[in-house]
Amino acid sequence: MSEHDVVEQASFNGLPGVLDSRVGFARSSQGDSPLIEVVQVDFDARVIPFTQLVSHFWTLHDPTSVDRQGADIGVKYRSAVFFTTAQQAQLALVAKQKLDASGQLGKPVATVIVPLAEFQLADEEHQNYLEKHGGTCSI
Repeated sequence: MSEHDVVEQASFNGLPGVLDSRVGFARSSQGDSPLIEVVQVDFDARVIPFTQLVSHFWTLHDPTSVDRQGADIGVKYRSAVFFTTAQQAQLALVAKQKLDASGQLGKPVATVIVPLAEFQLADEEHQNYLEKHGGTCSI
């Protein structure tokens, strides 16, 4: 796991309405897609809407970068929102279109919005890493 993912996990865990999160790897059901490093988030939609989670995700990295998270470069570091329902897909697409239309990023959002086909949990050492290691990251 990259340092970026463990920081993202801690950030999501701090949001009201987030029930649990896990770092791991996900794959889309679209063609021959690679595994991508991700944070899977369980949430109470009555407290925090899906669109707020998506908007928060975009603040944690540069969503205009293609295949990059911080210093990590490659297809497994691409910016991606994985959805599990048609409603989530629609909400994420509309949120992406609104962010693009705002022009606030200066470049188009490169985040892909794709169906989740597979999630593989990262090893226990990387789960809630910052909590286990006193808020420091050296992985």
